[in-house]
Amino acid sequence: MTLARGGAAGAGWGGGTGCVDCGIVGGRGATEIGGVSGNSRFATLISLMLSSQTKDEVTDAAVAKLCTAVGGSLSVDAVIAADEATISEAISKVGFWRRKTQYIKQAAQQLRDNFESDVPKTVDELCSLPGVEPKMAFLALQVAWKLNLGIGVDVHVHRITNRLGWHRRPTKNPEETRLNLQSWLPKELHGEINHMLVGFGQTVCFPVGPKCDSCTLSSARLCPSAQAKKSTKHGSQDSVSTNSPAESESGPKIEIEVDNA
Repeated sequence: MTLARGGAAGAGWGGGTGCVDCGIVGGRGATEIGGVSGNSRFATLISLMLSSQTKDEVTDAAVAKLCTAVGGSLSVDAVIAADEATISEAISKVGFWRRKTQYIKQAAQQLRDNFESDVPKTVDELCSLPGVEPKMAFLALQVAWKLNLGIGVDVHVHRITNRLGWHRRPTKNPEETRLNLQSWLPKELHGEINHMLVGFGQTVCFPVGPKCDSCTLSSARLCPSAQAKKSTKHGSQDSVSTNSPAESESGPKIEIEVDNA
């Protein structure tokens, strides 16, 4: 099985973080460290906070609109200076936008008070910010600071890796999934897996009614959970497993590599 940046199993993806470039890097007041500005790191964090329960394209649009609404530079000071109504209107298309408006304002204030207006460099410090979960913290560190401290596991990664049989025993929650994946997945792929599987989960491998008939993993018999449609006597269609119990129990035998093409 090849995991490609262009999409897993034929699915496109928006990057998983919802990050967009709205002229943030190099903006006034940005602190440059390792070629990445403090404003850009802050924009990455905001993107992740908005991405929860929201599709990538909606997150992208919201970040761009928020950037414009606060003056063209998405910085800690700009968010603090903006009133909640301005932020709410800009992000009103994302899930739980009212709650996220409060989280964004509170996080910006804490970053200025406690972290010199920059994104912290540890998971614990990031998770001390309102609205920041461990998944977001790991991804923020990977994107903002190029630190690979763990895999960002959300509901898509949790669901799909279990469907693919990547765990010897099914995992019960995202944290268990993260620890198991980190025990065997090559570290150089830790930063790739979330991006790929999130897009796959949003476009093909849905929680209910996955598009197994258009999934290359299904046609290649690499997914023990793949479902095929069969016609009934009344002309309706039911989903049936395409793999035998023996295959499902042992899981697919796969090699993972990143195709940059």
